[in-house]
Amino acid sequence: MSSTRTASDPPPAPLLDLQTLVVAVRRRRRLWCATALVGLLLGAAVAVLRPPPPTAVAKVLVAHQADQPNDPGTLIRTDVALLQTTGIADQALKALGSTEKPEDFMKEYTGAGLTNNLLQITVTAPDDAQAQARAKALADAFVADHVKRIKEAADAEAKALLDQRDRMRDELAQVNQAIGTGSKQTGPNASANLESLYASRAELTSRITDFGQRAAEAQVGTPRLVAGTQIVDAPRAVRLSLPVTAATDAGVGLVLGLVLGLAVAAVGAVVADRPVLRREIAAHLGASVIAELRGVPRRTAGRWQGRRGRAARTRLTTTLARTVRGSAEGVSLLERGCARSAAVIALDLAGELAAEGPVVVVDGLPGPQLAKRRAQPGDPTVVGGDRVADLPRQDRRLGVGSVSPGTAWTDLQYLGPRTVLVVRAGHGSAAWLHTVARQLADQRIPVLGVVLIDPDPRDRTDGTLWDGPRSAPRARTDRPVRPGGPVRRRTERLPMWTARVPDSDQEAR
Repeated sequence: MSSTRTASDPPPAPLLDLQTLVVAVRRRRRLWCATALVGLLLGAAVAVLRPPPPTAVAKVLVAHQADQPNDPGTLIRTDVALLQTTGIADQALKALGSTEKPEDFMKEYTGAGLTNNLLQITVTAPDDAQAQARAKALADAFVADHVKRIKEAADAEAKALLDQRDRMRDELAQVNQAIGTGSKQTGPNASANLESLYASRAELTSRITDFGQRAAEAQVGTPRLVAGTQIVDAPRAVRLSLPVTAATDAGVGLVLGLVLGLAVAAVGAVVADRPVLRREIAAHLGASVIAELRGVPRRTAGRWQGRRGRAARTRLTTTLARTVRGSAEGVSLLERGCARSAAVIALDLAGELAAEGPVVVVDGLPGPQLAKRRAQPGDPTVVGGDRVADLPRQDRRLGVGSVSPGTAWTDLQYLGPRTVLVVRAGHGSAAWLHTVARQLADQRIPVLGVVLIDPDPRDRTDGTLWDGPRSAPRARTDRPVRPGGPVRRRTERLPMWTARVPDSDQEAR
């Protein structure tokens, strides 16, 4: 059965939103900056606490019998592999008079092909003198082994050619004997046989001469290869600079730490699934983002500092006051991950509404956020949740509560029949935001809007739900109508522009 989509249906969500991933990783810059710093410090510490051992380097020119101008480096790689064998290591140890095992000695030196014919040997030792001696012994052992293999190959080739020449000589002797016997015979076939034997003798004589020349040439090329294989750069100690080594190790540690931090941040963002963009938070909660504000610093829980902060607070308070005035019933502020910010917003909003009549702030936040604070002259009245029943009916109530995990959902009614959610971006998971929207809908508490705390400054997504009733039907359900009462049609409120935090002082002005 095939399914059809209409033009009004929303497009399917991508499996991995790169924009969300980039924003989530950027918001966790403290993590990957910390890992990069740790990698930098560890790299520098390793260079200082464990400096590289004394090192000596020797270079050997290696001549190959099969050298070609277009050789891709196969021959020199073979020489590097031969250098890392127990035979050469054992010969070097014997020259040094050492009783060390060849397997252990092989861990202390390396070989590298600089060109097709130039081999570099690097050796480490407890001191520079031993490092140079070991490099010299290794170079001599390699040269001796290479020369030995060249001579053995040349001797084997010459011997094979000479053996073939000797077999040809034996055949030639048999042909000469047959010619001597055939010359005494008479008859019609004797002359034909004699001519065939003469032709065979001439061919064998030519081949014997050719094999002799090839054997001589095989021996002639050996001295050239032997002379071409030699130590061209005597072993010398490598002077290592501690600052350069520390800087190199620190740079490597910085890169590794940065990569590790970015990987952990990216994986954590995907696994945690915590919305950070306005459009995501609005979609998960089923309510539009009506304002944005940066978080309250821990050291200044009561006041934001700076002109930009004051301008943003003023805009936020004006926006929320306009939203609250449009509601005939009480309104609450329910926070998720930003209790300090919700408390300060409530006090500012209560001060804005105090000019229109008495305002009482009902504190339902976890911990001593409002009720136990030191009251300043002119601050609004703050009471705990246990004193709500004693408040006068004519006073406007502004509840402040929390929708964090562990919230008693049935206790949110006394804070206000309508609410404004104060949510920190990237703090709650998508599943928990769904839970909040569902629980508020079950409690018949409509959400007037969302105040986004600590948003991403580069977020340009739209947080207004133009099709809000269809996106979150349960969160925007009207109150049940009494039996026999009039049927009231719900009038949709026009979307409001999001109040953003100014990105610069010029924008604040």
